[in-house]
Amino acid sequence: MKKLILFTAMVALVLGAVSCKNNKNENKGGVPAYTVVKAPEVNLDEFPVDADGYIVLFDGTSTKGWRGYGKAELPPRWTIDEGALKFNGTGTGEGQTGEGGDVIFAKQFKNFTLEMEWKISKGGNSGIFYLAKEVTTKDENGKERYEPIYISAPEYQVLDNANHPDALLGVDGNRQSASLYDMIPAVPQNQNPYGEWNKVKILVYKGTVVHFQNDVKVLEYHLWTPQWTDMLQASKFSETAWPLAFVLLNNCGGDEHEGYIGLQDHGDDVWYRNIRIKLMD
Repeated sequence: MKKLILFTAMVALVLGAVSCKNNKNENKGGVPAYTVVKAPEVNLDEFPVDADGYIVLFDGTSTKGWRGYGKAELPPRWTIDEGALKFNGTGTGEGQTGEGGDVIFAKQFKNFTLEMEWKISKGGNSGIFYLAKEVTTKDENGKERYEPIYISAPEYQVLDNANHPDALLGVDGNRQSASLYDMIPAVPQNQNPYGEWNKVKILVYKGTVVHFQNDVKVLEYHLWTPQWTDMLQASKFSETAWPLAFVLLNNCGGDEHEGYIGLQDHGDDVWYRNIRIKLMD
């Protein structure tokens, strides 16, 4: 208990006060000054390794290692439900409440294979982030605020394709489940419907990223390349539409090319289970 209290206090202190890097392009091209926050990380040696050589990040019984994005603790709307990490929906969409918010596993990863399963409520929306950073800016009164996780991290879309309007937006289905959100559609689209489990595998290795859905490869792309920049420019995160998102995503993972794994609160009930990772460094 003392170790937990100490860790929580350290996270709270660091989240509130310590910065890693400031944007050198302050006030240029509409990009505000920003800070990438550094916080204490968990020791992976304290997590079990399964028979396949994967580190178990969530075993269905404990939320150890998980906390809110920009927070020291796990928000209370994230609970354990029959062996799954569940977000209990608010019905507010992206208008997150104080009891909710996105969550991250408190360790930054570089080269890895990530696996998990998810199911969603009818008309539900969520997402899985990787290579995420905790980023802050200051408002007009000089008060520090956290920017949303999705402006620094690629997103594996989690969606009820049949009942959520996002499935019809974007281009060629690039907002449907397993897509690289708003950039690359998942092909083939082999989602199981709401209320049923879907399998995820995300491979990240030296800039190559592959999404799998239900054991089928559905897309591949390459970070930190001219093609990656072009995709961003054609998305909602373009240099013109969202300058800060463009800067962060164009160099996602930062100079270290590593970041957090995150799960999204989009206001709807969603469940995640069997979350595990294999490192490839």
